[in-house]
Amino acid sequence: MDPRAVRQARRAQVAQRADERATAGRNTPRLVQWRRWRRRVGGWLLERLAPWLLRALACTWRVQCLGEPGLLLQRSPRPWIVAMWHGRMLTLMPLRGHCGRDIGVLVSPSDDGGLAQQALRRFRYRIVRGSLSRGGARALRAMQELVANGGQLVVTPDGPRGPRHSMNVGIAWLARSSGAPILPVGVAVDRAWRLRSWDRFTIPKPFARLCVFYADPIHVAADASDEQLETIAADVRTTLLANERLAFEKLNRANDLDTPP
Repeated sequence: MDPRAVRQARRAQVAQRADERATAGRNTPRLVQWRRWRRRVGGWLLERLAPWLLRALACTWRVQCLGEPGLLLQRSPRPWIVAMWHGRMLTLMPLRGHCGRDIGVLVSPSDDGGLAQQALRRFRYRIVRGSLSRGGARALRAMQELVANGGQLVVTPDGPRGPRHSMNVGIAWLARSSGAPILPVGVAVDRAWRLRSWDRFTIPKPFARLCVFYADPIHVAADASDEQLETIAADVRTTLLANERLAFEKLNRANDLDTPP
């Protein structure tokens, strides 16, 4: 499919979900007020309880890592740009080798993003507010500066509102402008709670087995054309999906990639 058509389809799907919520009566003033109050209370609880609970939960997980070249890069002090799906954020947040390193994370300017940044800061991540589609120019400049100064960055291309597993060309543009390689990281979990959200947000259960697949780094030439960036972004998406399928096979579990919310 033509890249422009892909972006148009993504916007159409987001608009369709908004219309469906309005038609179903989920955007009434009372419900909007309830969601705002719930986020405030949730933010208070998240800031105080979630990091402690998540650390305790992660201590029981059994983690298997695949992809030595990608893993070595991720563990190194060199700059890189990790691409992972929005619904997998919680699986990597508390893992050794990820937390506590001042890694930058792109967090959406939405209310939900505000909740996420509180937990991320407790695990010593750096926050970049914005998204590759909303407030994109400012966020891209901040990310470019971070990576150009030797920092490392995590991006969820299908966030903050989906559609699930969609890919934005912004990550390829950032790799071209900064010179840092893209590192696709896929995650499979054998036992997890999966929320009924658009991204099927994954929370591994106690004593779950996790398989983390670090793909080979993808380098983007400084003189790559815009058309090549579109192709590279599509390749990142293909790699992420393929590696997560392989990771689920390693766990002898059916994958959840095609499961509707």
